[in-house]
Amino acid sequence: MKLRSEFVCQQCGYKSASFLGKCPNCGEWNSLVETVLPSSQLTVNGEQLTQNLIKLSEVKSQQIKRIPTGFSEFDRVLGGGIVPGSIVLISGEPGIGKSTLLLQCAMHIVAGLPGHQGVRSSGRKKPDSLSTRIPDNQHSVLYVTAEESAQQVKLRSDRISKPPENLYILATTNVEAILAACYKVVPRLAIVDSIQTIFTDKLTGSAGSVGQVRECAQILQRLAKSSGVPIFIVGHVTKEGSIAGPKVLEHLVDAVCNLEGDGMHSFRLLRSLKNRFGSTFEVGVFEMRDSGLVEVANPSEIFLAERSAGRVGSVVTSTIAGGRPILAEVQALCTSSLFGLPTRRVTGLDFSRVQIVLAALSRTGVKLNSSDVYVNVAGGLKIGEPAADLSAALAVASAAWDKPIEPKICAFGEVGLLGELRSVNNFDKRKAEAKRMGFSDIISSERFSGLEAAIRYACGA
Repeated sequence: MKLRSEFVCQQCGYKSASFLGKCPNCGEWNSLVETVLPSSQLTVNGEQLTQNLIKLSEVKSQQIKRIPTGFSEFDRVLGGGIVPGSIVLISGEPGIGKSTLLLQCAMHIVAGLPGHQGVRSSGRKKPDSLSTRIPDNQHSVLYVTAEESAQQVKLRSDRISKPPENLYILATTNVEAILAACYKVVPRLAIVDSIQTIFTDKLTGSAGSVGQVRECAQILQRLAKSSGVPIFIVGHVTKEGSIAGPKVLEHLVDAVCNLEGDGMHSFRLLRSLKNRFGSTFEVGVFEMRDSGLVEVANPSEIFLAERSAGRVGSVVTSTIAGGRPILAEVQALCTSSLFGLPTRRVTGLDFSRVQIVLAALSRTGVKLNSSDVYVNVAGGLKIGEPAADLSAALAVASAAWDKPIEPKICAFGEVGLLGELRSVNNFDKRKAEAKRMGFSDIISSERFSGLEAAIRYACGA
C-alpha cells in the first residue's frame, strides 16, 4: 500500500498537501516538514476493529486506587491523588515552583507512602513486553530533566531534604530515551520537565515547535495508557499567560493544573483547569520557603495574619477558591489627583468590576472625580468573582471619607449598575468561615438591598 504524507508547519501546525517555502498561516520560511500519515489499521473483513469492539454494559467497573502525592492540597486538586495511567500537565510562570513541587512529590512517593503497590494498583495488567523484560520497582520515580543537569537537580533536592533511594534522574531532551528509561525502570511515577524542551527523532523541527510538542505529547500519552505509569508534564506559559504550544496539548492530557502566584509573595495557588478524574473547582494553597513548598491548611489565617484592624480603607471579604471559602483583606487608598485625569490602579481584583463599583459609588455620595484610587488584595491573592464587589466599595468609601470600618465586619456581595446588592453563591460557606475567624458582623445582600445603606452602616455615616 502506498504511504501518504503531508507537509506540516512546525511553528503553527498548518497542513499542506504539497511543499511550500513560506507558511501561508504564520509567515515562517522553510517551516513545513513532510510527515508520513499513519496507515489505517482496519482490515477488509474488519478483524482489527472487532478486537476492540465491546458493549459499554459489559465493561467491568474497577476501583481505582489513587497514588497520594504527599501533599493533601495537591491531592485535593487532583481529585484524591494520582490516577495510575493518567497524564497531568503542570503549567506556571518561570520560577513559580513547578519543578520544586514535582520534585517534592517524587521524594514523598519514593519514601514509600502507605498503599504503594507499584503501577499494578490500577488493576491494569502490564503488557507482556514490560512484564517479561523489566523487573518491578514498586517505589521508584523517574525524574526527566531536559532543562537542568542532574547536578542542578541534586542541589535543589539537597535544599529540600536528603534524596531518597530509587529516585532516578535522567538528563535528556530525547523522548525516545525517556521511553527506554521507563521500560527499564518501570517507575511508579514519571516526571518530564518540560514538554517544550524535548524532541523526537521522527520530526526534523526544533524542540518546542508545534509539531514536536504535539508528537512528544502523543508518545508520552501512549506510554502512560499502555503501561499504567502516570506521567507529570511541566509546561511553559506565554507572556499572555496561556500554555505554550498547540491547543491539542491540553486536549491530550487528563488534567491541567496551573501553579500561580506573585514573585513578591510567598504564597502559591494550584488550580485545576481540567480534570477527567475530579472537580475543576478545587484550589490548593502552598507557601514557598527556603526548604521548598509547604501546604497551607488554613489559608484564611495566613492571609489575615498581618492585618491591622481598624485602619482606614481596609475590609475583609470572603471569597470561594475552589470549593472552600478563604478570607482576604481588600485595601483601598484615595488621594487627591495632581492631573486632570485621575489614576485608577487595581491589583488582585478584576479591573472592569472595580470600574463598575466606582461608577456605582458616585450614586451614593462618594465623590471620586478628583481622586486617584488604588485597590489591592493583600497577600498577593487574586479574586475574580463578583462577590468581592461590596468589599471593594466599602474599602474605597472608607478611604474617601477617612472613616475606618468596624474590625468585626466581613463583607461580600455583587454590586449592580443601579447600586443594588445581589446575592452570591455559597453564602452559608462564606458566612461560616467568617464566623469561625471571629467576624461576627456580616454585610451582604441579606441585610442590605442597596449599596448606599451598606456603606453608611459600615462607615458609621
